Amino acid sequence: MSYGANHRFIRTLKGTAMALSAVVALTLFPTLAPVQASDYRDTPARMGNSGLNARPLALGIGKSVVIDLPRDIKDVLVADPKIANAVVRSAQRAYIIGAAVGQTNIVFFDSTGQQIAAYDIAVTRDLNGIRTALRQSIPNADIQVEGLGDGVMLIGSVATPIEAQQAADLAARLAGDASKVVNNIAVRGRDQVMLKITVAEVQRDIVKQLGVDLTASMNYGTSVVKFSNTNPFTQSGGPLVANNALTTSFGSGPSVSATLRAMESAGVVRTLAEPNLTAISGEPASFLAGGEFPVPSGVTCTNSLCTPSVTFKKFGVLLNFTPVVLTEGRISLKVSTEVSEVSSDNSIVIGGLSVPSIKTRRIESTVEIPSGGSLAMAGLIQEQTKQAINGLPGMTQLPILGTLFRSRDYINRQTELMVMVTPYVVRAVAQKDLSRPDDGFADASDPQSDLLGNINRIYGVPGRTGPAQTYRGRFGFITD
Repeated sequence: MSYGANHRFIRTLKGTAMALSAVVALTLFPTLAPVQASDYRDTPARMGNSGLNARPLALGIGKSVVIDLPRDIKDVLVADPKIANAVVRSAQRAYIIGAAVGQTNIVFFDSTGQQIAAYDIAVTRDLNGIRTALRQSIPNADIQVEGLGDGVMLIGSVATPIEAQQAADLAARLAGDASKVVNNIAVRGRDQVMLKITVAEVQRDIVKQLGVDLTASMNYGTSVVKFSNTNPFTQSGGPLVANNALTTSFGSGPSVSATLRAMESAGVVRTLAEPNLTAISGEPASFLAGGEFPVPSGVTCTNSLCTPSVTFKKFGVLLNFTPVVLTEGRISLKVSTEVSEVSSDNSIVIGGLSVPSIKTRRIESTVEIPSGGSLAMAGLIQEQTKQAINGLPGMTQLPILGTLFRSRDYINRQTELMVMVTPYVVRAVAQKDLSRPDDGFADASDPQSDLLGNINRIYGVPGRTGPAQTYRGRFGFITD
């Protein structure tokens, strides 16, 4: 067979294959609307006889588009058939079908070898399902879904952060992998939340200590008998001991002395902390009002000269919170608050340096509250009683005389603690509507300080008067 015959045979096979492909495409896609070459007039490319620029064409995986061309197709060039393929339906109509995620190009030629059209094909994930689901679940949002390789990119705006999170979760579920979703959704008019924390605590302590110390010295000829009994107070856990003493001595030669130590103490400690902090919805914020104290952390030696190293520990009022405005006026809060103070209880001495301890009240929780509503986030009612009797074995069991050989240490401690949170959705206001703690403060003059004992002048905002208040109810003297 000659070369010309071979060439005609190959052309015949190609025509047969194209016809079969057209039949298959017509069977699979009978309702596809054709795309005319004039449909791409909004692109920079224009039809011409030669040197055509490629037109961009986006397809989804398994989706196709119909191309109508102005002249008969003689040949088709597909750069990567694994990404997209072209099926010729008739002399001037072809299908372009997306097969896999990626980019390729397709060029159509006529019988003279001139280019009829060229297309840059970008095959992405089918996004119509995600678009439909987002429109149904978040109808008031303005969200666009774009393909990004084999992933999905969300752009646009929503009203609240919770809607942005819902859109990202829905796209991740439909995409099958959360790592393939890029969330670039902006929140319109993000809310700001001010959080008011109230930490109120009352501690009541009652300490009772009573003990007798006996000391005796007796001489019998050349023998000397000495006796000493000092009873400790063990329940305080610190330097608190009975400091009221009464000493009595008996005898001029052989002597016996008794020291009575007794103390009764009652105290109350009230702690009130009200930190306020404002943050944008969805962003964390932190507040600390306190200080730091040094704590030895080791020893550093240089040329046989050793110096202690010191680290600093924070104490005071600490507040960390992350607010999220869920719906209009409803707020989800992740709160961590701490109130700590330096204490001498359980302190230790290292190298002659006294290291104090820290009393801490710490709460961490996640709550959901309406704007302006209050919630008791944590509470504690605790009562602790300690009592111990120390003395000389055997002698402490005597009914009356045993009191001279023992000490009694009694401590009762009651604690009531409550932590309340109150969030507010806030807006910016004019500066004149805000008040500062030093508004209207003025130092007193020297004559006012020296003669009258004043330390400041009238304290208040000049020109500002409070609302008139009228008392309603019964008043006057009450007699029994």
